[in-house]
Amino acid sequence: MAESKRRGEEPADDEFDDLDESFDDAVDDDAVDDDEDQPVSRGGTATRERRKTEPADKPKAKKDVARVGIFGRLVRFFREVVAELRKVIWPTRKELLTYTAVVVVFVAFMLAIVAGLDYGFAKVVLFVFGNQE
Repeated sequence: MAESKRRGEEPADDEFDDLDESFDDAVDDDAVDDDEDQPVSRGGTATRERRKTEPADKPKAKKDVARVGIFGRLVRFFREVVAELRKVIWPTRKELLTYTAVVVVFVAFMLAIVAGLDYGFAKVVLFVFGNQE
């Protein structure tokens, strides 16, 4: 409508009918193609097709699994702990001192706030209820 006002002429009704029909055809064709190509979303943010294949490692039956003793489990635990500790990104000495200073200053600041509030509330309570001494 805005284009026709700029040009100074009114479009014919036939032009709108042709546009509507071509638009409806295009929308109908796209709707059929989209349904077949896209996986069904179950409301999550990511859509990924689930594969219906058997897992490569099937769990073994209880008779096939050898029981590991307490010492074997402890050794495996410590090996896993060491493996995880190797993945940690350790801070440098400078970073460690900086982080420690920040924590100490923050704790001292919070201690001062709590001590001030405690002192203030104690004075208010003594003023309201009177000093018993």
